[in-house]
Amino acid sequence: MLKDNAIWMGVGAEPTSKPVSLLLDQANRHGLIAGASGTGKTVTLKVMAEGFSKAGVPVFMADVKGDITGMCSPGEDTEDMQKRIKKFGLEGFTYEGCPCRFWDMLGGQGIPVRITVSDMGPTLLSRLLELTEVQEGVLDIVFRIADDKNLLLIDLKDLRSMLNYVAENAKEYETTYGKVSSQSVGAILRQLISVEDQGGDVFFGEPDLDLSEWFACDSNGHGYVNVLNAAKLIQSPQIYAMFLLWMLSELFDTLPEEGDLEKPKFVFFFDEAHLLFNDMPSELLDKIVQVVKLIRSKGVGVYFITQSPSDIPDEVLAQLSNRVQHGLRAYTPAEQKAVRAAAQSFRENPAFKSEDAILELGTGEALVSFLNDDGQPEIVERAKILPPQCLMAAAPESDLKAALDAQSDLMKKYGEAVDRESAFEQLGEVTKQDEEAKKLEEERAELEKEKAKLEKEKAKEAEKAARKAEREAEKQQQQFMKGVSKFAGQILGTFGREATRQITRNLFGGRRR
Repeated sequence: MLKDNAIWMGVGAEPTSKPVSLLLDQANRHGLIAGASGTGKTVTLKVMAEGFSKAGVPVFMADVKGDITGMCSPGEDTEDMQKRIKKFGLEGFTYEGCPCRFWDMLGGQGIPVRITVSDMGPTLLSRLLELTEVQEGVLDIVFRIADDKNLLLIDLKDLRSMLNYVAENAKEYETTYGKVSSQSVGAILRQLISVEDQGGDVFFGEPDLDLSEWFACDSNGHGYVNVLNAAKLIQSPQIYAMFLLWMLSELFDTLPEEGDLEKPKFVFFFDEAHLLFNDMPSELLDKIVQVVKLIRSKGVGVYFITQSPSDIPDEVLAQLSNRVQHGLRAYTPAEQKAVRAAAQSFRENPAFKSEDAILELGTGEALVSFLNDDGQPEIVERAKILPPQCLMAAAPESDLKAALDAQSDLMKKYGEAVDRESAFEQLGEVTKQDEEAKKLEEERAELEKEKAKLEKEKAKEAEKAARKAEREAEKQQQQFMKGVSKFAGQILGTFGREATRQITRNLFGGRRR
């Protein structure tokens, strides 16, 4: 509930029964909602989110279990709710839902969410594909070549075409960009198949999401609660984590500096936060720490929801100033250590021992410490969390349909996928041109071959003609000599042999055949 520029979250334990509230002007200092399964984290999340919405602050949250949809529906007036309202002294309490927009990444119920391969970039994509350091280097080269050649990487077929193109022309690019091995390219292509099978062919594409759509309020000035349908998405934890990390980074990169505001511009709830940090490379963790540290100055509050604070690295945990700790269970030494660490993160209350209280908390109870007006952590309170005004369970189908019908303008904008000319088509055109050039070269070579053959045949014909002419000349000479001999014989018969010799010498200058 919204009360005096603060979200009234709960009431401290008796005898003080002190109200516990999250101040709006301190809400961008980030926060943590932690606790074992079934201890009330979702109710706490709903109370906080509807408080931001009523204050005109849009929020984003992922619906992992399907019950967040209830935020669009008014709560149910049950006997249990009546007892709670009376117990907390909630005067003027009304049941009402929040303005909600429902989004989906895998082609399910909601406005389609798409991002381009270029938007995600090689760093996050390498994490998504679980690439080795060498393979990540190859992916960096592929993205760089695509940028230098103005080839758009929009969907997975673009990336696949680009990988094949670089592999085929590796020698050409090696001296400029570095070595690209066919083995690394093959490994990346195999990983792409896995991501495609998990829905990558659906959420990589266009029209890509404009995050400004999530910064909207309804006609009453209430911030929209943007709900991502993650019930199926959570089965692909790498995709889920990388999308939310991309979103956080995109907000950081695009929003202007705002300084200290009276209330946040936007609040981002990151459920199942441990999925983000599993086996995270140190350089990516450094990036997250930087974003969490600096994004508050851009008016964005980030709230992590997880089972235990130990799921989150200390560098990130140190930035989460507003904390709600539900009950934990400690059956193993590691769990006992986590309980001690959670208790020690609070400013101690002399009325109870935090470490014992964490183990004793019932459903709907929590240890709560928010920042005060001076930005200092308040003394921890053992509090009972207020009930939400929206429905605690999942929304009825009729309410969900009404909410989906109300977002028809966004469905019109994002509903149909667009496949414009990009690397796949551009490289296909390059290949076509290469094939045409190759064909032309082959035709030219064939023509030169035919020309050489024709020249050779002409030379042979000329040689044949020359030999024929030579034989003809020789034949004529032989005939001539034969005639001369005959003539000489006739003369010999007439003038005698000596006279004939003399005549012959005179005729041929003494030559003899």
